[in-house]
Amino acid sequence: MVSVSAPLTTPKTPATGPWPRLLGPALLAPTPAALRRWALAGVITSALIILTGAAVRLSQSGLGCPDWPDCTKSSLAASGVTGDPLIHRWVEFGNRLVTVAIFVVAIGVFVAAWQYRGRDGRRQRELIWLAAAQPGAIVAQAVLGGIVVITKLNPALVSIHFLASSALVAATVALYIRCQEGTGEPRPLVARPVRLAALGVVGTIALMLAAGTVVTGTGPLAGAADVARYHLPLEGVTQLHADIGWLLAGLMAALLLGLHLTAAPRRAVRLGWLLLALIGLQGVIGYAQYFSGLPAGLVWVHVTGSVGIWITALLLPYSLRDRGAVSDPIARPAELSSHLLG
Repeated sequence: MVSVSAPLTTPKTPATGPWPRLLGPALLAPTPAALRRWALAGVITSALIILTGAAVRLSQSGLGCPDWPDCTKSSLAASGVTGDPLIHRWVEFGNRLVTVAIFVVAIGVFVAAWQYRGRDGRRQRELIWLAAAQPGAIVAQAVLGGIVVITKLNPALVSIHFLASSALVAATVALYIRCQEGTGEPRPLVARPVRLAALGVVGTIALMLAAGTVVTGTGPLAGAADVARYHLPLEGVTQLHADIGWLLAGLMAALLLGLHLTAAPRRAVRLGWLLLALIGLQGVIGYAQYFSGLPAGLVWVHVTGSVGIWITALLLPYSLRDRGAVSDPIARPAELSSHLLG
C-alpha cells in the first residue's frame, strides 16, 4: 500500500530589497527618524521643481508644449509638430514628468505623516496638515502651470507660479523641523529683537525672490522669444533687485552681531554665517550675469543660489527656539543645509 503525502511547500520569505522596506514600516508605521527622512525628501523635491521649472524658462522652452494637460493637440508626450525645436518640447515635457515624480513623493510624505503616532499613540494634526500641503500644492501648481501655458506665459502668472513653489518649500521646511521637535510650547533662546531680525531676513529674501521674477519677466529670458514681458525698464528692475540684496546683506550683518551678543545657540550662529556667505556669493553671481549679458546657464546658477538662500533663511528662526525633542535620535535643523548645499 502506497501512501501519498501532501506536496511539500516552501514557506514564503519576506521580500527583501529597498522598496519593500521603504513601503513597509517606513511608510505605514514610521519612526520619528523615518518621518524625518520623508520630510527631507519633500524639501529636496520641492526645491527640485523650482530648478527644473527655471531650466524650462531659461532655455526658452516655456511653450515647448503649447497645450495642457497634453503636450500638443495630438499627443500627451513631446511629439508632433509645434513650430518649436524638439529639444524645447522635451525640456518642457520633462519638467511635467518630474512634477509627476515629485507628486508621488509628496503622497508618500502625507501617508507617512498620517500613519505616524506620537508618544501618546495619537496622530499629530500639525504634521498632517503640513504634509497635506505638499500634494495639494503640487496639484494647484499643475493647474496654475496649465493656465500659464494657455495664457502664453503671462509674466504675472509666471511670477506667481514661482512664488507659489517658494511657499511650498517653506511648508516642507516647516514639516522637516516639526518632525524633530517635541510638542511643548516654544521657548525662545535669544532676545525678541534678534528673533524679529531673523524673521525680517526671511521677509526680505521673499521680497528679493519676487523682484527676481520681475527681472526675469522683463529681460530676454522670459520663457520664449515672442512672449509678453513686463513693460518695465530692465536696468531699473535690476537695480531694485540689487538694492534689496544690499539691504539683505546689512540686515544679515546686524543679525549676526545680535546672535553673538545674545549668546545664541551654536547651530544658529553657524546658519547665520552660512547664510551671509551664500548671500555674498549670490551677489557676485548676480553682478557677473548682468555684466556678461545674462547667459542662461549663469542665471540658472543664480536661481539655484536663491533656493539655497531661501531654505537656509527658513531654518534660522527655528534654531532660535526650543520645543523639546522627540525620543528618536535625529539630526539637528542645521544638518538640512549640509544635505542640500554640501
